[in-house]
Amino acid sequence: MPFDHDVVEKQMFGGLAFLIGGHIAVAVSGSGGLLMRCEPDEWEELLAQPGVGPFEMQGRPARGWIRVDEDGVSNDQELARWVEAGVGLARSLPPKQ
Repeated sequence: MPFDHDVVEKQMFGGLAFLIGGHIAVAVSGSGGLLMRCEPDEWEELLAQPGVGPFEMQGRPARGWIRVDEDGVSNDQELARWVEAGVGLARSLPPKQ
């Protein structure tokens, strides 16, 4: 499993977020599915995948953030793929102070 001792659970977005170094790796949405950060230059490509849509903040799509609906994480393999992507991105960022 990609998680280690430096993972922090925090209630956010009406659900539960998992942070690494102060950065969200992945969040379980209170309304179902996952919320996660992505590389902004990969955003449009990810949005073209089934079950993936933009995460909206204040009614506007937030570039660099996606929502993966429940159909996109319907089995352990799909869930692991998204979690590993989120963990990889969070670990690539410098820790927040």
